[in-house]
Formats: sequence, C-alpha cells, structure tokens
Amino acid sequence: MWDYIIPIITLIAGLAGGFFIGIYYLKRQMEAMQSNPEMLQKMAKQMGYNMNKQQMNKVQNMMKNQKWK
Repeated sequence: MWDYIIPIITLIAGLAGGFFIGIYYLKRQMEAMQSNPEMLQKMAKQMGYNMNKQQMNKVQNMMKNQKWK
C-alpha cells in the first residue's frame, strides 16, 4: 500500500512546488522588464517582433499599470 501512496504524494508535492516556483520566477521577470527596456526589446525580438520606440513606450506603460505583486 505504501508503495503507491508515497510516489503519488511526492508527485503532487513536486507539481505544486514547481507551479509556485514558476509563478514566482515569472513575476520577477515581469517586474524586471518594467524597468529595463533592453530586456523587453530582447524578449520581443526573440518572439519575432520588431518594435520601434513608440511601441516600446506603449508596452512599458501598459506593463506599469499592471499589478504583478
């Protein structure tokens, strides 16, 4: 019986821990991009978007209005 219960509990704990660590990491990255336009530009280029200064400013203003905390 314990041969089945322990792996299931371990799996559930690992999934929950990974989820919360992922959320924490994502929040930190979004907060960093709010204040670092170079990082935002790099991410946009990796996604295949070329943004000019006006578009960058608009995206940064939209991100500043979001609540990541």
